[in-house]
Amino acid sequence: MNSGTETMTASAMRDRLIARAAADGAFRARLLSDPKGAVRDELALEIPAGFTIEVHEDAADTGHLVLPPVSMLEEADLEQVAGAGKRDEEWYAFITIGWDGTSGAADL
Repeated sequence: MNSGTETMTASAMRDRLIARAAADGAFRARLLSDPKGAVRDELALEIPAGFTIEVHEDAADTGHLVLPPVSMLEEADLEQVAGAGKRDEEWYAFITIGWDGTSGAADL
């Protein structure tokens, strides 16, 4: 993000992080060891002190699924999960970085 005036969706942020991790081994290593610092620096975000970012690297025999907290699911959210419509904003995303250098992500 540039001067703090650019707005990126969660999907665009995720895509940028994945692309950078795929192209830059040092960034990938930092994203895995210091995700909060790597995300803060790459996206020029102010991340609250109490907020945690976790990045998991998938392996050939392991995948990750991230679920939203139960307390945040309301009827409209359940409809979104069930496919009743598309939200304008994404509130949960996870990043996967494969052992073979491939990457992918999904929004929930």
